[in-house]
Amino acid sequence: MSSPFLHLVEVLDPAQPDKKFYNLSKLGDTRYTRLPFSIRVLLEAAIRNCDEFLVKQKDVENILNWKVTQHENVEVPFRPARVILQDFTGVPAVVDFAAMRDAVKRLGGDPEKINPVCPADLVIDHSIQVDFNRRADSLQKNQDLEFERNRERFEFLKWGSQAFQNMKIIPPGSGIIHQVNLEYLARVVFCHDGYYYPDSLVGTDSHTTMIDGLGVLGWGVGGIEAEAVMLGQPISMVLPEVIGYKLRGSPHPLVTSTDIVLTVTKHLRQVGVVGKFVEFFGPGVAHLSIADRATIANMCPEYGATAAFFPVDLVSVEYLRQTGREEERVKYIQKYLEAAGLFRDFNNTEQDPDFTQVVELDLGTVVPCCSGPKRPQDKVAVSEMKSDFENCLGAKQGFKGFQIPQGHHNDKVKFTYNDSDYELSHGSVVIAAITSCTNTSNPSVMLGAGLLAKNAIEAGLSVKPYVKTSLSPGSGVVTYYLKDSGVMPYLSQLGFDVVGYGCMTCIGNSGPLPEPVVEAITQGDLVAVGVLSGNRNFEGRVHPNTRANYLASPPLVIAYAIAGTVRIDFEKEPLGFNADGKPVFLNDIWPTREEIQAVERKYVIPGMFKEVYEKIEKVNESWNNLKAPTDKLYPWDPKSTYIKSPPFFDHLTMELQPSKSITDAYVLLNLGDSVTTDHISPAGNIARNSPAARFLTSRGLTPREFNSYGSRRGNDAVMARGTFANIRLFNKFVNKQAPQTIHFPSNETLDIYDAAERYQQAGHNLIILTGKEYGSGSSRDWAAKGPFLQGIKAVLAESYERIHRSNLVGMGIIPLQYMPGESAEALGLTGQERYTVIIPEDKDLRPGMNIQIKLDTGKSFEAIMRFDTDVELTYYRNGGILNYMIRKMANSS
Repeated sequence: MSSPFLHLVEVLDPAQPDKKFYNLSKLGDTRYTRLPFSIRVLLEAAIRNCDEFLVKQKDVENILNWKVTQHENVEVPFRPARVILQDFTGVPAVVDFAAMRDAVKRLGGDPEKINPVCPADLVIDHSIQVDFNRRADSLQKNQDLEFERNRERFEFLKWGSQAFQNMKIIPPGSGIIHQVNLEYLARVVFCHDGYYYPDSLVGTDSHTTMIDGLGVLGWGVGGIEAEAVMLGQPISMVLPEVIGYKLRGSPHPLVTSTDIVLTVTKHLRQVGVVGKFVEFFGPGVAHLSIADRATIANMCPEYGATAAFFPVDLVSVEYLRQTGREEERVKYIQKYLEAAGLFRDFNNTEQDPDFTQVVELDLGTVVPCCSGPKRPQDKVAVSEMKSDFENCLGAKQGFKGFQIPQGHHNDKVKFTYNDSDYELSHGSVVIAAITSCTNTSNPSVMLGAGLLAKNAIEAGLSVKPYVKTSLSPGSGVVTYYLKDSGVMPYLSQLGFDVVGYGCMTCIGNSGPLPEPVVEAITQGDLVAVGVLSGNRNFEGRVHPNTRANYLASPPLVIAYAIAGTVRIDFEKEPLGFNADGKPVFLNDIWPTREEIQAVERKYVIPGMFKEVYEKIEKVNESWNNLKAPTDKLYPWDPKSTYIKSPPFFDHLTMELQPSKSITDAYVLLNLGDSVTTDHISPAGNIARNSPAARFLTSRGLTPREFNSYGSRRGNDAVMARGTFANIRLFNKFVNKQAPQTIHFPSNETLDIYDAAERYQQAGHNLIILTGKEYGSGSSRDWAAKGPFLQGIKAVLAESYERIHRSNLVGMGIIPLQYMPGESAEALGLTGQERYTVIIPEDKDLRPGMNIQIKLDTGKSFEAIMRFDTDVELTYYRNGGILNYMIRKMANSS
């Protein structure tokens, strides 16, 4: 049926009568002007897509009445304008699409119905590793290796770009997904089928929120949920509370955007914003560039919010001009947003909307800082880094502790590297990486790093040759302005050559450390350090041999690389000495904000953005030369260890099976708090003694050919074996960090996959016990698919990270949550019991209901079944979201 809101449609510009928009001010409802700007985007999408089927008038009213409904757990649909994917999550999405086509055909439907109906952009940025560094040809060498390792994956993606409509692939070597999104892919306002409407998106990477800094509402979802959006399903979401984050004052001249975002992250973690939108306002916002705002929005997952929104203002419009967007397009973007009530003036307090709660930050109180050693929310002022690290050394094993005996805090290990003698100790920096979407999109911190490098070289300072240094820019634009401004040679002299365009160290693709360094760390049981300008520093993520990892601004990454240790007080201790033997302090070489801004104004110009992005889809010759199949159904190769048809749909029928209780389940794992998706489904190297390595060896591969887990996400046989394979996973059953568990029927300690396989072969159900924030970190659909393939039927947790809970639902795994105040410890659960989860009949299932769990000990207790919406219950009844979509598409053929 036609929309019931057609009376709101009007022409934006009389000179273009064929281009219209929904003018929400014609609602004549004063509630609209009091809505947060982020909620206005949801409202516009609901009105434009209202069809009384997927989106109903009741949904529009619920959003319009946000001031009341935000507290009522009201479910609303949202149809984003587009979807963005990176290759680690994009490959399994395209694999699923290919397998879904096969399944629809098998059920008698038209396989080409499985096709994206909204624009989907896939950026290949997660595959490149730092195999080579500190050499002029590092970039070419790393890119050559990337293609050698990933040719099969890349051929598959190229097939997908040809087989599916509405799918654009940005080839490898182009940049990091979120920077490419910011500088090139973002529309800000769509003009499609004769209508203007706000750009909005979901992405299969948790840092999709970076685009919120430009005023484009977007957030990360699981790959499974993104696939449904690509097929035309709206996202079903609980209408969120919106925290107003008021910024006032201006930053100190020595403070960077990284310092601001690490401060905001810690602050909002304390406020508690999980599952909420954060919207920034106040006069302080006007002091922040789009790059600064994007940095703050990027780390939204680290403070736990769903989105971190900066509405579009004049600064946003000028950014569009600076990045080479066409002038005519920029003008209609501003004209539409002003007409629709979506354009912001941060100095006009009359525009301030209603918020659920307002919190404030005076930018003048922010100090230079880092975060670590194991979590991004654990901010440490730079002035306290030395003392904080030394306290962590002796503290009990945990987020801020390594439990090193007091008598060993000053241990040193000598080693030889390139015929010279060196020594390592606790706190020695062995990785220093300028990397990640968080910072490499920001000219102020990148040029700041370059100017600091120039000053350091001129002062006679250097970086020890065993420190693994690297620079992986977020786009070719960064290389342009670093070269044009003359700072690149100085970065290279300190070892920060360009090693590739991609996530690299931040995603765990840090590559190998020199063998003598690894031997020294192992011999001394040293807490070695990685310092990176990234957004994630969870245990085991950056590198297996760096137990401590700190997030820092690019200039601080260089400073700690020069110092060679985090056990330094920059205010009192010199970085080194110049040729005359005089001490050189960090303050002596740190560039002023005025210096940085002068260079930025001169060298960051629209022409370089146009030149880079005009040729982005064709510039990579290796990609251009790839040959891909032309069939509409993918010709699976049974010998492939990269791409395999997954077993998810093998036994799918059109008929729904009734829901059943989970009976006499064993506990596969008994875990604690803050278990991340890196713990569940690591992305980094495949350990040589792991189940995945044994599988690949059995297929004739050598360790050199293993590649990473992230690169093999198109093969379920590898990924099921890689589930819970992180060496830093702490399972209470074995009481140590190891990817192992106890198989209770035999009482043997086994690798987790091997134990799960034994349980499945014997026909036993499995569950997981865990603590708070289960599934935090990157949005990783294999962190749900892997447990599903290991036979996990339910997870019982104290709380969940938003995206991961959604992914569990998407795979048909039941997310159970302890009642408030309860936990495994409070209930006296050891995990050695057997659990029966009583699932009501389908007609009695309802969102958020309490269910009963019975133990073989005779004890029973209640838990919350975290299906939060009716749509999620529908997915569960179908065995997951993809099964639901296949049945729907097969029925409509």
